Amino acid sequence: MLLEFTVGNYRSFKDRKTLSLEASGISEFEDNIFEKAGYKILKSAVIYGANSSGKSNLLNAFKAMREIVSTSASKTSTDKIKVFPFLLSTETEYEPSFFEIVFLVDSIRYRYGFEATETGITAEWLYEKKKVKEFELFTRIGEGIDISTKFEEGKGLEQKTRKNALFLATVDQFNGKVSHSIMEFFNKHMMLSGVDHEANRALTMSYLRMSGLKDKMRKFIDDFKFGFESITIDEDEEAKDNSVTTTHRKYDSNGLDVGAVDFLMSTHESSGTNKMFDMAGYIWVSLLIGFVVVIDELDAKLHPLITQAIVDLFNSKEKNPKNAQLIFVTHDTNLLNCGRFRRDQIYFAEKDQYEATDLYSLVEYKDLDDIKVRKDRKFEKDYIQGRYGAIPFVGDFSNLSF
Repeated sequence: MLLEFTVGNYRSFKDRKTLSLEASGISEFEDNIFEKAGYKILKSAVIYGANSSGKSNLLNAFKAMREIVSTSASKTSTDKIKVFPFLLSTETEYEPSFFEIVFLVDSIRYRYGFEATETGITAEWLYEKKKVKEFELFTRIGEGIDISTKFEEGKGLEQKTRKNALFLATVDQFNGKVSHSIMEFFNKHMMLSGVDHEANRALTMSYLRMSGLKDKMRKFIDDFKFGFESITIDEDEEAKDNSVTTTHRKYDSNGLDVGAVDFLMSTHESSGTNKMFDMAGYIWVSLLIGFVVVIDELDAKLHPLITQAIVDLFNSKEKNPKNAQLIFVTHDTNLLNCGRFRRDQIYFAEKDQYEATDLYSLVEYKDLDDIKVRKDRKFEKDYIQGRYGAIPFVGDFSNLSF
């Protein structure tokens, strides 16, 4: 389970900013949290902000950390690390990017992070907390790696770690138990684009081909009521776009059913239907197993009621028994007014005068009188009116001429 993610000096994030999924002490929407190992954890978090505010950069940072971890062992000594520091300041343009994540594995709390430039890992650390006190497992500064007695699996592997490789990934290659569990946690993050979603279709199709899963997968898609009677999948795993057909009923002038008509999903169904089909496999399996799903522009192409339905699935005790977590970016302000989020689930991204992104939650926001936002406020109205910041400032087009 994810507790925190922190990023600094990456794209539009100059200073370190944290997205926390550890619930605050507020008493609202108790179904939206779950308890694990003494922690109260949020099932979802939504991020709002103007275009170019840095919302997507937060998710890009999440994706970058995951990719650096998962590909570290396979890189050569000359490969570059894909990091992009904040380039609009002389303080940061040549400094390393910072990534840190706090999470639970088997009721043990881990805090893992690293700093990296394009050419190498400049710092790395791993801490463990089983009860009250947090213990260091290893720390790395420059070329030096300090390993505690609680991390015996890392002993002797210091010299086997390349400058551009993570020590964690190196230890995992030598079958380290703790390092493997952490690498596995990163693999349980699903990164989806709400715009470029076509690449996600293969997973949905694979579940629709599996004898033990296809009926449940079809039922999940049917529950969104997109208007077709059934879905047919080409059993050839090499088939792509043309392998998905939907069946609709055909009627005569008297309204009598005269048969069925098959449509190609990719060419005859709406873009929203195609998007939901593409993402269905990831959303369904995350609810089934308890993964973390991160989606940029969840609302793109989808009706607000569909977006609400997806959020409701993750916030539900009955539909989300494995406590999957959803983190997403959206411009759909309707969600703020539908009684679906606690104040600590709502985040805003906003750039300052130096084009650096700030990130803050509604529960920590204070107005000019240093007063926090009450739970009975009309969040959507307040946000649109600029009460919480993070909105676009549109210019005056009154004198526009062509």
